[in-house]
Amino acid sequence: MTTDAPAGVSADPLVDALVRNALQVMGVLTRVGAEHDLSLTQLRVLGLLRDRRPRMTELAAFLGLDKSTMSGLIDRAERRGLLARGKSAEDRRAVDVFLTAVGLELTERLYGEVRAALLPATGRLDPEQRHRLTELIEPVLAPVTGAGEPSPKRIPARLELAAD
Repeated sequence: MTTDAPAGVSADPLVDALVRNALQVMGVLTRVGAEHDLSLTQLRVLGLLRDRRPRMTELAAFLGLDKSTMSGLIDRAERRGLLARGKSAEDRRAVDVFLTAVGLELTERLYGEVRAALLPATGRLDPEQRHRLTELIEPVLAPVTGAGEPSPKRIPARLELAAD
C-alpha cells in the first residue's frame, strides 16, 4: 500500500496514522465480534455498557443511530440475554440500558480476546511507551461538544470495546 497522496492533496501523517490504526483495530473488532455472532455495532454497545448505564436516547445519539434502529439492536441483545432495559434512577420516565450478568461475562471475554489480538502490535511498546501513547490518545478521544452529542458525563470518552 502506498502512502503517496494524489496530486493536489496534502498528506497529514497524523491523520494517516490514526486512520491506519482505526482500520487495524476495526478489523480485529469485526473478526472477534463475528466469532461471537455480533456485528461491530453490537460489539460497540457491549463495550459502552461495560461500566455505565446510559439512557436509550443517549446511547442512540452516541452511536449515531435512530430510535427504531437502536430499539431493534437492544431487542436482539435482550433476546440473547445480554442486555436489559430499566427505569432510570435519575428520571423515572427515561429508560436505561445495562448489561446482564451474561452480557458482562461475554463482554469481559471479548475484551480479553481483543486485547490478545492487538498484543502483537501493542507488545512492541515498552511500558513507558504504552503509558505515553495512552496519554497522547486521551485528548484525541475527548468528545467535541456540539449539537446532538451525548453528555460526556453520561457516556464518558474512554476505551471501549470498539475502542474498548
